[in-house]
Amino acid sequence: MAHLTRTLLRFTPITALLAGMLGSCSSQARPAGMKQIETVVVIFAENRSFDNLYNGFPGADTSGGRVALLRPQRDRDGSVLRELPPVWGGLTARGAADPITQAMSAHLPNQPFHIDDPHGFNRPLSTLTQDLWHRFYQNQMQINGGRNDRFVAWADSGALPMSEWDGSHMEMWRIARRYTLADHFFMGAFGGSFLNHQWLACACAPFYPQADTSAAQPVISAVAPSGTALLVAADSPHSALEGIPKFVRDGNLTPDFYAVNTMQPPYQPSANPAAPGQDPRYADPARATTLPAQTAPTIGDRLSERGITWAWYAGAWGDVLEHGNHYPAPDFQYHHQPYNYYAAYAPGTPARNEHLRDGGLAGAGFIAAIDHGQLPQVSFYKPQGNLNEHSGYADIQSGDHHIADLVAHLEKSPQWPHMLVIVTYDENGGLWDHVAPPRGDRWGPGSRIPAIIISPYARRGHVDHTVQDTTSILLFLTKRFGLRPLDGVMTRARAIRAATGHPLGNLTGALNLR
Repeated sequence: MAHLTRTLLRFTPITALLAGMLGSCSSQARPAGMKQIETVVVIFAENRSFDNLYNGFPGADTSGGRVALLRPQRDRDGSVLRELPPVWGGLTARGAADPITQAMSAHLPNQPFHIDDPHGFNRPLSTLTQDLWHRFYQNQMQINGGRNDRFVAWADSGALPMSEWDGSHMEMWRIARRYTLADHFFMGAFGGSFLNHQWLACACAPFYPQADTSAAQPVISAVAPSGTALLVAADSPHSALEGIPKFVRDGNLTPDFYAVNTMQPPYQPSANPAAPGQDPRYADPARATTLPAQTAPTIGDRLSERGITWAWYAGAWGDVLEHGNHYPAPDFQYHHQPYNYYAAYAPGTPARNEHLRDGGLAGAGFIAAIDHGQLPQVSFYKPQGNLNEHSGYADIQSGDHHIADLVAHLEKSPQWPHMLVIVTYDENGGLWDHVAPPRGDRWGPGSRIPAIIISPYARRGHVDHTVQDTTSILLFLTKRFGLRPLDGVMTRARAIRAATGHPLGNLTGALNLR
């Protein structure tokens, strides 16, 4: 026993030295580069252009007060508008206690205006404005080849696309000052929420086979020979000052049957109920707007192939399945749930139970996963309707506070030390922005949107000018986890390089990953 004690004592210094060496090796063996990011969180808010919220952000490319340098808005015939048209039907949403009427919005100068201007309309960020067109063809017609001068001409809301806010009052503005704001980040696809959520999932436009001989035939768009504009109806008002434009058929499908505007999921929850006698977990396939189940590969599929854990957290998902939708809260948006369109995640499949998770009312379920350090390696979070900042049914302040609260929880999460959080918007919501999107492919990119990169590895107080879009998120995931690339991601990356001479950004310009 004494011999054993002497032996242990004799080797203690060596043991300590070895332990020190192992500790040193362990330190040197820490993952390098992108592998330092172990948890990725994408928070997908709604319908705001960059200039609408972040105009004047220090160091960012914004129009600021440079009205004289901006192209004036032009009418449908190409002439410069002498003034902005009124906001048709009034600027504030129907039923507002203190409305801004159509008459009150008349005769605005042909330039951007602030809704919260103390010398103007003087409304706070809690104001609920009316909604605006944000559709596939209209977005391209508004961008007008990169001139961004037809946002008023091809809108249903008169002057409203030119509205802005003083975003410096937002909580997320202050968070952006602490981390990195990307000021050349564009929505992945032209148009609205439906297609841009699909772009986050698959970088593709969903397809409706044989739509011309199906229930969907009435929602096939009538498109001009250019393929980028709708056919204007003969009785459409000639000028934007006279009224809302009319089209021959402004549908949800392209003439070759790609779904580009809002179609409903084939599974519940869906705005289309099940047909009589049908499995109640499904939507009626005979409805013109029910999209057949999709089979294209998604980023979720690619993550699963590599054994990477992931989930789509939908705010109020469980509540709406159990109780149905309620307005004004949670105002669940069915077409904001992209994986509910895919056969791989149909009701009853193991993949649905594993990956389509209930974010809870006001995000309570998602927050619980954050606080307990139980987030999968990749999480997508979609706020419920009244907390997503969408014009028409949500205000900016409520969604801003909700997302800032999520960030506060994420910063305290056990997983925070190796986390990357991207807070962005699905699309511009029909709101003007002065920066032209780069020329891409048939589907996009569309208008510029805000994106904030939040991480212990994020550059502090930084503005990243790299050209990026929604596809950049998928590009980061592909590179970080060694995924098989989606075709749409590679197509977009090639198009951006051809247009700009530079590669499409993959978020890493915002990070210190030495």
